Amino acid sequence: MCGIIGFTGNINAKDVLLQGLKALEYRGYDSAGISYFTENGIRTIKAVGKVSGLADKVASASSDTAKCGIGHTRWATHGGVSETNCHPHRFGKVTLIHNGIIENYKELQDELAKEGKEPVSQTDSEIAAMVIDSCYKNNPVRAIKKAVKKLHGAYAFCIMFEDHPGSIYAIRNGSPLVATATKEGAIIASDMVALIKYSKDYFVLPEHHIAHLTAKSINITDLDQNEIEPDMLHVNWDMAAARKGGYEYFMLKEIHEQPESLHNTISPRIKDGLPDFSADNIPDSLFTDINRIVITACGTAMHAGLIGKNMIERFSRIPVTVDIASEFRYQNPILDSSTLVITISQSGETADTLAALRLAKENGAKTLSIVNVKGSSIARESDYVLYTHAGPEIAVASTKAYTVQLAAVYLVSFRFALAKGTLTEDETRKLAATLLEMPSFVENMLSCDKAIEPISNKLKKTKSLFFIGRGLDYALSCEGSIKLKEVSYIHSEAYAAGELKHGTISLITDNVPVIALATQENVFAKMISNIREVRSRGAKVIMVAGTGAQVDASLCDHLITLPPVNDLFAPFGAAIVLQYIAYYTATARGLNVDQPRNLAKSVTVE
Repeated sequence: MCGIIGFTGNINAKDVLLQGLKALEYRGYDSAGISYFTENGIRTIKAVGKVSGLADKVASASSDTAKCGIGHTRWATHGGVSETNCHPHRFGKVTLIHNGIIENYKELQDELAKEGKEPVSQTDSEIAAMVIDSCYKNNPVRAIKKAVKKLHGAYAFCIMFEDHPGSIYAIRNGSPLVATATKEGAIIASDMVALIKYSKDYFVLPEHHIAHLTAKSINITDLDQNEIEPDMLHVNWDMAAARKGGYEYFMLKEIHEQPESLHNTISPRIKDGLPDFSADNIPDSLFTDINRIVITACGTAMHAGLIGKNMIERFSRIPVTVDIASEFRYQNPILDSSTLVITISQSGETADTLAALRLAKENGAKTLSIVNVKGSSIARESDYVLYTHAGPEIAVASTKAYTVQLAAVYLVSFRFALAKGTLTEDETRKLAATLLEMPSFVENMLSCDKAIEPISNKLKKTKSLFFIGRGLDYALSCEGSIKLKEVSYIHSEAYAAGELKHGTISLITDNVPVIALATQENVFAKMISNIREVRSRGAKVIMVAGTGAQVDASLCDHLITLPPVNDLFAPFGAAIVLQYIAYYTATARGLNVDQPRNLAKSVTVE
């Protein structure tokens, strides 16, 4: 959650901070604020609402110049949305911004109260500032080292000390921070999108290391004050990828970027017609030395995992379980050296998924992660990493990240089966060849928006909606449902169609919309029966059918048919349909689809 940025250099820091916060706004948009050094000390300006409101306030507040400052865009966790709770927080000589949660803030607050120190906000972040200030005796590094021993939880801090103008100090535990030094100065942020204007080269600040940023350099030391050289990383996208490019919303832009993202993820991993992970340094022994797989992830990534379970079990004949990451580590899971744990995360920083990964490693399981961000925490801590190449995804609702995650789990299932000998080379080549066609297939699917927009307009006043499907279609229904509810605020649920008679059909009444996925030929007749069941109870049915499906016109109110494709690959096309339904329904309701209420892009706290 929350976007943070710090800059010190030789250009206007206020401009850098505000531009960076605008790029980071998808991480939180309840309120925003900046603090910067002036000739008269540190000045702080805050505003409730979007970064644009803060920018207006900064412009009207003062014409003072600044070369060093920090900024924050908030997604509220502790305390309501108010200027008082907005970051940066200041106490004594310490001004601080924070991403994360301080779990023991109440105990620390009680200790500080005994010294007569009381916070003015309701936030755990201000308590952190108070703790650091209480440890401060003119030496910032020593104060930070002493303070973090008292702070329990996840955090990424950028800190300014009043008597050290021009310097920013940073440390993290769990929550992400990336940084770079450029000719304009040194810059640090929670995400590369805030840095890309200045450099494509960056490093991830290692956990429990202190970064000291000055206008000319970034110095990094561990908690024993040993200097380290960071591992530099490089991104292959530019500023244009983080802009809307003429689209009204990032979500629509990212829907249209899926063919390219799929091509970039799939093509480099098909060699001589076979899936190949040699460039990813993933050996076949990873697949041959295990007898069980656990896939763990959150939200959309978990839904990609449901598809992965189906594909891996289908081709490799090895048991796969899919666990919600936030539940996984509290279930005392059975893990050993013969278990492969696959974690899936767009950001590579999802707190619950990272915790699940660490638990897997503690128990001796092998780990493979599917992530989109190089150098992210999950990527660094996994035994093996399969990077998706979706580029930056700015909209909160995941679209292109989901389909490249699908591509990744398909590649894994094919290579796994080939290594295990449950697929022959010829069989694997045929599957790989079809996967290579998915960018073109999805490109063709993008034109279905003209049919879907008028359907979505009819859904805009709906209060409740249901998705049904079987097999791969049920897994896809789960994704369609979460996509719709998160951007349109319409209550939506996904059900395995065969479960309707076990209670859920009681929710089907006159004019309730039901989106029925029927792309799988082996269960098509069963799906038709299920559709008739809801139809007979007055449901308005939107049906997504597979190639060549014979559908009675009376069976549904709206029919969307996929172009010719092997049933196993239908999720790539059906995903586009469901993304469009969510997008156009939300825009018909007049909503900001990029920034849905109460949500943030990267969930870096539990």
